[in-house]
Amino acid sequence: MLYVQLFLTFLKIGLFGFGGGYAMISLIQTEVVVRHGWLSAAQFADIIAISQVTPGPIAINSATYIGYTATGSVWGSALATLGVCAPSLVLMLVAARFYLRMKDNPYVAQVMRALRPVVVGLILAAALLLLTPENFIDWKSFVIFGAVLIAALRKVNPILLIVLSGLVGWLLYGLGG
Repeated sequence: MLYVQLFLTFLKIGLFGFGGGYAMISLIQTEVVVRHGWLSAAQFADIIAISQVTPGPIAINSATYIGYTATGSVWGSALATLGVCAPSLVLMLVAARFYLRMKDNPYVAQVMRALRPVVVGLILAAALLLLTPENFIDWKSFVIFGAVLIAALRKVNPILLIVLSGLVGWLLYGLGG
């Protein structure tokens, strides 16, 4: 029964999660942590962090990790990943055919422009949901964030920033805590 619930939950997330992976984070957290209780808020925050630094879309990565964590099996990972991907795949196959014909339509262009602020709001909501007392971000995290932000604005290679952030985080939290 858990496998069916997992698949249907991620199918729903895939159907109603507009704006890409970052915009889906709040919906995923609501379903996985609040509604079903498969993960704690701290476990969810860890999975989101891992999903951000591993290659691939964050929604797919987090579904894969959550599926494995919730069930303890590769089948859970596969079902959660399939659930979150299936709606987008079907929708994109259908929509691509019609969008190519309608892309110059002024109404379609207006709808696409109107969706941009909504996506930004969903991403902001996801960021705010991760700032809970259970996931309190201390001064060390803000220092790492600030340094990476400045380096990113100066066009430092993102892969180098990920590796250096991990190393600094390990030094600050892993060795000396």
